[in-house]
Amino acid sequence: MEKDPVCGMTVDPKRAAGSSVYKGRTFYFCSSGCKASFDRNPAQFAK
Repeated sequence: MEKDPVCGMTVDPKRAAGSSVYKGRTFYFCSSGCKASFDRNPAQFAK
């Protein structure tokens, strides 16, 4: 399980609504809205 970096929800990578790669790390999202927020400003969420 992974943690959605935007909302903090636990996400199963196999069932994630989307994913993005930032600085070589893959982030998984619970919804397309969280993915869009991350993609607009990944540095804010990738800690």
